[in-house]
Amino acid sequence: MHTLLEQLHAQADAFIGLRRDIHRHPELAFDEHRTSALVAEKLQSWGYAVERGLGGTGVVGRLVRGSGKRQLGLRADMDALPIHEATGLPHASCHAGVMHACGHDGHTAMLLAAAQYLAQQGDFCGTLNLIFQPAEEGGGGALRMMDDGLFDKYPCDAVFAMHNMPGVPQGRLVLREGAAMASSDYASVTLTGVGGHGAMPHRAVDPVVAAASIVMALQTIVSRNIDPLQMAVVTVGALHAGKANNVIPQAAKLEISVRALDREVRSKLEQRIKTLITAQAESFGITAQIDWRPGYAVLVNTPGETAFAREVALELVGTDQVTLQGPALPGSEDFSFMLERVPGSYLFIGNGDGDSAGACMVHNPAYDFNDDNLALGAAYWALLAQRFLV
Repeated sequence: MHTLLEQLHAQADAFIGLRRDIHRHPELAFDEHRTSALVAEKLQSWGYAVERGLGGTGVVGRLVRGSGKRQLGLRADMDALPIHEATGLPHASCHAGVMHACGHDGHTAMLLAAAQYLAQQGDFCGTLNLIFQPAEEGGGGALRMMDDGLFDKYPCDAVFAMHNMPGVPQGRLVLREGAAMASSDYASVTLTGVGGHGAMPHRAVDPVVAAASIVMALQTIVSRNIDPLQMAVVTVGALHAGKANNVIPQAAKLEISVRALDREVRSKLEQRIKTLITAQAESFGITAQIDWRPGYAVLVNTPGETAFAREVALELVGTDQVTLQGPALPGSEDFSFMLERVPGSYLFIGNGDGDSAGACMVHNPAYDFNDDNLALGAAYWALLAQRFLV
């Protein structure tokens, strides 16, 4: 076992307790007041210069050591989800309808454990910026922090982040160069026709028939307009129209989500979806109003920084515990915006597989972060910082 990992294991119990405290007191996007106060207090007690309030409830801790010019950013997310917890654990959420169902409590605790080690025992020369971000879960907290001057105030030569991954053996580190997570965009479509009696459809203009045709036609975009070697998803998650079986409604509404792993594919999906919906609606004599809402960008890990992150993983745990080029994922992550500004890499740490409790998927009421990962995740961050800041 790497000596750094042994040292962090010896300190793990305190941070397991901290992680479970955060888990018991989850806070939604931009409401992470207790969590951010706890993070700031810990960082200040270890000698970090701390700024609170970036992006609303974000926290940045800076530690400068020696005369080194290199500047490193490590990021953890802090927000919870609007899900009612069903784990039955002693540290389960005390807030009904809110829980840490994605492991951000663990991400925060891992980075705090690394922060303490680096402040008290770390051997590095340069500037360490620890970024505790609010509102990753759909709130775009990364953009908010950047809009508040994150990288202007705390410039970084590279930035890294880590997420737990159920279904992967506990402690396995998974890296990927290039596009690693998908973009996410959303559209609300309102189709307006002419309402009428169900027995006299010729006196109406039926938006339900138009909506049904559009739902089917949208499926041809991925199969006929996108390179079959590229990933794309178009999902119609909701279709709302009418309330009675003998009434043709005035309007129908579709809710659509769109994913891609390539920026050009993302742009093409938007163009084809808008064109197809408009043309289909017109063919039925219907008007279509499309509210397109861009979400998170494609997350692209840069080659040099990913190669460096791999080297750190191999040094820490060895070849048997590292996946050098894991699969891309269709989920989305707003760390992608940070990677558009600063080179870096986003990796995964296995939360557990098979029948283990850690295999429960994120965003599930029965999910919990695997505490066995706290020492490993902290050791990874500490080693990466020491290898980067030389």
